[in-house]
Amino acid sequence: MQNSFTEENYLKIIHALSGREGHEVSTNALAESTSTRAASVTDMLRKLAEKGLIHYKKYQGVRLTESGEKVAINVIRKHRLWEVFLVEKLGFGWDEVHDIAEELEHIPSDHLVERLDAFLGHPRFDPHGDPIPDAKGNLTEPDYFILTEVQIGEKVRMMGVLDHAPSFLQHLDRAGITLGCLIEIKEINEYDKSASVQINENHTLFISLEVSKNLLVQRR
Repeated sequence: MQNSFTEENYLKIIHALSGREGHEVSTNALAESTSTRAASVTDMLRKLAEKGLIHYKKYQGVRLTESGEKVAINVIRKHRLWEVFLVEKLGFGWDEVHDIAEELEHIPSDHLVERLDAFLGHPRFDPHGDPIPDAKGNLTEPDYFILTEVQIGEKVRMMGVLDHAPSFLQHLDRAGITLGCLIEIKEINEYDKSASVQINENHTLFISLEVSKNLLVQRR
């Protein structure tokens, strides 16, 4: 049975909110994430439960069934592959692709997505540094940490972002902070925790605590 766009989006959001450990997700959390009234969320959860995609009891948390997990992972796989295609093959900026991929991820063709994966050379990460599930649905979260955990004098490589908002990505572009760039912490302001950082060993700038909290890095 084909799932609707809305049903797939709910499964994807439940997957994101439940985390690696698969914690139960509250109706209120779903309502906030979807900007939907709690009553409407409850109606959707009943539909998903009837399809065997979630475990749900009224006034209790919700979690994905094995079938629901597979659907959510498949949607995430398609979304991230389409983002790679849009950036690498059509020249979109990394700040432009999320909303387009949100529509393309619902195309119901497994054959298309496997052809797309092969055409792109089986990429492991999307343009924002997020891992792409493989054809079997395996999703390995890389061992990254946030820039605020880096000490003065330490050099790290920028591997991804937590905030995918276009305004944030555009801000990084203007600052010359891109995936793969080297970052060295030169100084941390004691008052507001803003930092002086050197990018690719050739230019230095100040970044706010908010920016640092949204940059995922890896030690060289």
